[in-house]
Amino acid sequence: MSHEQPLRGATVTTTAPAPPAVQPSTELNLTLTLEEKRPLSEGVVELVLKARSTLPPWGPGAHVDLLLGPDLARQYSLCGDPADRRYLRVAVLRETDGRGGSAYVHDELAVGTTLQVRGPRNHFPLVEAPRYQFIAGGIGITPILAMVRAAEAAGADWHLLYGGRSRASMAYLAELASYGDRVRVQPADTDGLLDLASVLGTPREDTAVYCCGPEVLLDAVEQHCASWPAGSLHLERFAPRAVDPDTVDTEFEVEFARSGVTATVPAGVSILDVATAEGVFVVRSCSEGVCGTCETVVLDGEPDHRDSVLGDDDRAEGCFMPCVSRACSDRLVLDL
Repeated sequence: MSHEQPLRGATVTTTAPAPPAVQPSTELNLTLTLEEKRPLSEGVVELVLKARSTLPPWGPGAHVDLLLGPDLARQYSLCGDPADRRYLRVAVLRETDGRGGSAYVHDELAVGTTLQVRGPRNHFPLVEAPRYQFIAGGIGITPILAMVRAAEAAGADWHLLYGGRSRASMAYLAELASYGDRVRVQPADTDGLLDLASVLGTPREDTAVYCCGPEVLLDAVEQHCASWPAGSLHLERFAPRAVDPDTVDTEFEVEFARSGVTATVPAGVSILDVATAEGVFVVRSCSEGVCGTCETVVLDGEPDHRDSVLGDDDRAEGCFMPCVSRACSDRLVLDL
């Protein structure tokens, strides 16, 4: 669920940074009311959520958790206007092979319902750049839409390549049409797969590339950007990257520094589950290393990063996702 710069596969050893004043995983819990629910395209609905008071600030790329019921929290990118401090907008794709969250939203969630919302958080922020190349696949248009608006408002040079299964399945086409030839819409059923070579074939020093969509698209974009300057590519994943099947978990010790608790993390058991069993509170959501909810800081030890959120800079600063990541050293000290 950043979300994120691309994973580089490097393991870093951290020394103990100064503990943050506030644990990164603590966030505001908001109470919002579903004021509007409307279809955007085949299989996609937009939710307009109204706050009781002024909302916290957020920027393009941010997402929130919707707490839809007991043990049913789902992450959705914000696609509205950050300047609007009374409403949040998200778009939800019905996933036929999902875990029930999208089906609940589409079939049961009714206008007037009060929802608890956690966040916003942002592991996919829009950096300042003179030029942007945006690439979206399917529901990946949701964070990109807010970025397009921000780039346009800033007077930046930008272009969007947007693909989907069919034109009928692609959300926000009417709004995007207002940007003219800055936007290229390419439905797969009529136009084939996205022509990535046409927009990524020549590396550029002045361009930030932002991409969100299915894993096959993200992998292809990474390959096309392999020769681009470091830091050019920014990705957000909706699903975790595959773990090397030859990866072997080993047992290690973890110290939860704030809580004064030390415990053993067995092979096959997550740090997050051990923390819960030991009474150490950590906010959790996806438990797959995608959403960034459980983020904490490594104070000592050598982490084995397995998340799909953090970039190299985040990891160098000690950021860590205990839901999926482990330790290369025998002992890990976390700011929990």
